[in-house]
Amino acid sequence: MFVDRAKITIKSGKGGNGAVSFRREPFVPQGGPDGGDGGKGGDIVFQADEGLRTLMDFRYKRKYEAENGEDGKKKKCFGKKGADLIIRVPVGTVVVDDATGKVMKDLVHHGESFVACKGGRGGKGNVNFKNSVRQAPNFAEAGGFAQERQVTLVLKLIADVGLVGFPNVGKSTLLSVSTSADPKIANYHFTTITPNLGVVQMYDKSFVMADIPGLIEGAHTGAGLGLDFLKHIERTKMLIHVVDVSGSEGRDPKEDFDTINGELSSYGKKLLNKPQLVAANKMDMAGDEQYQDFKAYVESKGYQVFPLSAPINEGVRDLLNAALRELEELAKLPQEEEDYEYFDFERDGEEEDYREIYVDRDGPVFVLTGKQLKKIFNSTNFNDMGSLRYLYKYIESKGAIDKLKDMGLQDGDIIRIIDYEMEYYDEDGQMDEFEE
Repeated sequence: MFVDRAKITIKSGKGGNGAVSFRREPFVPQGGPDGGDGGKGGDIVFQADEGLRTLMDFRYKRKYEAENGEDGKKKKCFGKKGADLIIRVPVGTVVVDDATGKVMKDLVHHGESFVACKGGRGGKGNVNFKNSVRQAPNFAEAGGFAQERQVTLVLKLIADVGLVGFPNVGKSTLLSVSTSADPKIANYHFTTITPNLGVVQMYDKSFVMADIPGLIEGAHTGAGLGLDFLKHIERTKMLIHVVDVSGSEGRDPKEDFDTINGELSSYGKKLLNKPQLVAANKMDMAGDEQYQDFKAYVESKGYQVFPLSAPINEGVRDLLNAALRELEELAKLPQEEEDYEYFDFERDGEEEDYREIYVDRDGPVFVLTGKQLKKIFNSTNFNDMGSLRYLYKYIESKGAIDKLKDMGLQDGDIIRIIDYEMEYYDEDGQMDEFEE
């Protein structure tokens, strides 16, 4: 089964907590703290792999988690870094962040990779909090938070040439006689229900050609599987428009040509503006007058027409030579970048408001929230005055106490942080009586 779209949840590893430890060797008086730092959590990494062709694996596994960092140890030993999780996807996969709808990365080259979720930083051990006043800190820093997000993977085939046209006009046959690909071929509509790729060898050169399943009128609105097929044309450098010039399906070849181009234009002008060669197929079933009428009509619109009969390999060589010449000319031009709105990694995870403390009220209770506040709060040893003082100094340094006073904070009022509540008193500018 060809799967070209999947939605998954990814989560990086949490950072390991710093250790609280003290030297206790014999004959080492006042040994002091020796708690080591926690290890960094593992990252989630996407990597393009040319050995993969579909997103089938993501149909069966929907959640991916990297390894957490290990907690710090005594004797200043660092915790082990959590292992990164590398998620391999086919070349041509676009990774989209669901929350913002923005593209995180377009993986178009084999081996290309990027970090989608950064692992949490390791927390500092108590040895880092020793100073001239605080000789024996009895607290350490908690590990950084893991990142979790939902992403959508969209696979867009990467091919030099895309074959487009109505169903049953001979696209699969043309692919089979031009390459070593072996698509399913039969005399009925929608024999091809998934795109097929093949490599065309021309002299000492080659290019990749894709058979895009048959489009129908209204494809740009989602009729049939139109939108699923049209997106695979976006990456092609040029198109070969295959038309049944004999009208064997009871349709007018000129109307077929205009209808397909209309669908390309409606999906996006970029598709119609791609270089396009027109293959007048099934010449063995068409009269000369039919072909000349079609040729004159298409050439009047500025397109080259190549007569061929794909099953007997007649005219195919001329068409492929023309495609190769066109690709060589396109190679001389600067490559256009995809018109995506990209995800801003500079503000992800460590955004400007990471250290901000927000104040609010829940009835008579004053509430403090903030990402860095939560991390420091989780690191606090409530049985150690030095640790409590460190927490308070952080809250005070961010202006939260002044903001609370402006909101009417008075002695005896309750302040809540996460699930803990404390009583405020202004005798020496401190808070106490923590309760869970």
